[in-house]
Amino acid sequence: MKIYLNDLNFFGFHGLYEAERKIGNQFKLDIEIDFTPNVERVVQLDQTIDYVQVYNKVKEIMGTPTPLLETLVDTIAAQILEEHSIAERVFVKITKQKLFIESFEGITSVSTIRSR
Repeated sequence: MKIYLNDLNFFGFHGLYEAERKIGNQFKLDIEIDFTPNVERVVQLDQTIDYVQVYNKVKEIMGTPTPLLETLVDTIAAQILEEHSIAERVFVKITKQKLFIESFEGITSVSTIRSR
């Protein structure tokens, strides 16, 4: 099974540049969690991964200013694996919505995949 949390939006002060740390930025996250339930048919929340718990952990992590997006994706993936024993593989992608680079048009993203 897979659980997807797509297009999660957070405002944060992540980045190396002073403007990023001072003004802040919008970030979009996509998360994919592969897992195998311990039961044949999932009928209760405790038999799966509660995406509300995942969201709350991501929100907490995104609330702490971090210089590198690479650190953020790795921290989020590691926390999901640590807190959810049935999670087998986690994909996390963070997209920075605005870049403070002159003449740069577009967005940039960083992603990771972590497995047990």
